[in-house]
Amino acid sequence: MAFESLIVLGLVATCCLIAPNDASLVFRARNRSMSAKPFKVLITHPEVPQSGIDLLKEHCELTQVLSLPPSRAELLEKIKGVDAVLWGGHSPLNAEALDAAGPQLKCISTMSAGIDYVDVAEMKRRKIPLGHSPTVLDAAVADLAVGLLIAAGRRFHEARRKIDSDNWESYHLNWLLGQDVRDSVVGFFGFGGIGQAIAKRLSGFDIDQVLYTTRRRIDQETEKELNAKKVDFDELLAKSDFVVIASPLTPATQGIFNATAFNKMKRTAVLVNIARGKIVNQNDLYDALKSNRIFAAGIDVMDPEPLPPTDKLLTLDNVVVLPHIGSATTRTRSDMSTIAAHNVLRGLAGEPMLSPAY
Repeated sequence: MAFESLIVLGLVATCCLIAPNDASLVFRARNRSMSAKPFKVLITHPEVPQSGIDLLKEHCELTQVLSLPPSRAELLEKIKGVDAVLWGGHSPLNAEALDAAGPQLKCISTMSAGIDYVDVAEMKRRKIPLGHSPTVLDAAVADLAVGLLIAAGRRFHEARRKIDSDNWESYHLNWLLGQDVRDSVVGFFGFGGIGQAIAKRLSGFDIDQVLYTTRRRIDQETEKELNAKKVDFDELLAKSDFVVIASPLTPATQGIFNATAFNKMKRTAVLVNIARGKIVNQNDLYDALKSNRIFAAGIDVMDPEPLPPTDKLLTLDNVVVLPHIGSATTRTRSDMSTIAAHNVLRGLAGEPMLSPAY
């Protein structure tokens, strides 16, 4: 469908074009059943944007978790007997929740790109369609990644601490010197939609080259456009001035950025992580930053989340830490809600989801 191709481009503003079609699919599906009662849909978070709720409420009976932070007990109580779920937040989506819902459950869509909090094997075993909302957050996360890269490389956090501690040492000529983005080599561990969106933005900073490590090579046209080259992990670490982690969390990627990896990086290198905290061994990252084995880091994800305010990582000058706000823009959240709602509507109608997770 034309709309599906627009989703790939992130143009979710046109989602109203498909809403009547999805609504009519659900209406027909409901009337083909033995009962004309509307489908029951649970919204698992009180702050799911209205755009998705408005799509669902025309033809579905909605129930919503109202506690904040969302109560697991309330979720497990309200999920009983529903036909579908729009899963807001990152509460575990597992056998406990599916058992509580019951066998009539037809589909679920998360309002997220990553689904590491979902027991995917259990969902597949029960043959429950699962949707998610990737792609639409690529731009927001890419913008933030560029911000982290510059902030860490140019020592924003350390510089602010100098002001706070009344140590503005303006008499130095070589004070708080950072790393240039211009003419740098930027390496990507993971080079899907978000990684490529970051690379496109960085091209405006006159970087020298993009290196990337993935399981599969991307298409040659995109490589040419981004001046990108596929390399192995060790070469990525050795040659990159900035290393951006943009890969999914899997058994193979968990903890791959450890002391061994940091020892292969340039001492002037900056690490940026906008993927998942567990991809980095955080103790090893602390040691690498503390000893100046690498120059700096900018992270929007960590382990655990929330990060305790007493965590030793927060004592360092050369790390910029954000509380997992990569997709936190009003437009992006609304788009994610809209896509999740379309996934639910299509799942209820027994049709392929706009954005299936598998």
